[in-house]
Amino acid sequence: MTTYAPATGRTELVRTFLNRTYSWMAAGLALTAGTAYLTAGNLALSQLVSGLTWPLIIAQFALVLGLSFLADRLSPVVAGILFMVYAGLTGLTFSSLLFVYSPAAVGTAFLTSAGAFAGMSAAGYLTKRDLSGWSRFLLFALLGLILAMVANFFFHSGAASFAISVVGVLVFAGLTAYDTQKLKLMAQSGLQGRAAESAAINGALVLYLDFINMFLFFLRLLSGDRD
Repeated sequence: MTTYAPATGRTELVRTFLNRTYSWMAAGLALTAGTAYLTAGNLALSQLVSGLTWPLIIAQFALVLGLSFLADRLSPVVAGILFMVYAGLTGLTFSSLLFVYSPAAVGTAFLTSAGAFAGMSAAGYLTKRDLSGWSRFLLFALLGLILAMVANFFFHSGAASFAISVVGVLVFAGLTAYDTQKLKLMAQSGLQGRAAESAAINGALVLYLDFINMFLFFLRLLSGDRD
């Protein structure tokens, strides 16, 4: 059996684990983007999806809950399939964005989100500061954000919509750094084999959610969406 120096072994475990995590995340994003593009280009399919908006949203929500709470019980194969199904369903619902926003706005928001995500993820990975203290603050900020969005759904305030988008970007930027460090520490704990693959898929889902939510808020900001 090969023996590693402790530091070398941890570094290799972290590198392998995060490579798998980001590979799954990238595959999910690619499937979402491809599905959205193909759906928007097919009038009959886009009309069908439009009529199934709520069932699709409920299915997405159920998949996220299943992957999050059953991660330790699911085999990597099942977890991977469920994650890709979720990414595909998200692509179906995101196809409507291509009818609401211009291709330039969507492309700019995506590139901006990619840059912000990469920067915050790198910060979370490289920082020596313990970000675990952010957990409670980010949780309350996220809950407050959701409540503000629900309230603004009824009041339709342009100023509130702008503020919500700014706060949304900041919250999910913070979550990106926090989640990246959390995944790094998880890898350092010595995860290997089947457990590591399942954890990588679950980690990909977490980072995927950080990215797409940041993308949605950037899209609203950069397109001047004021409800």
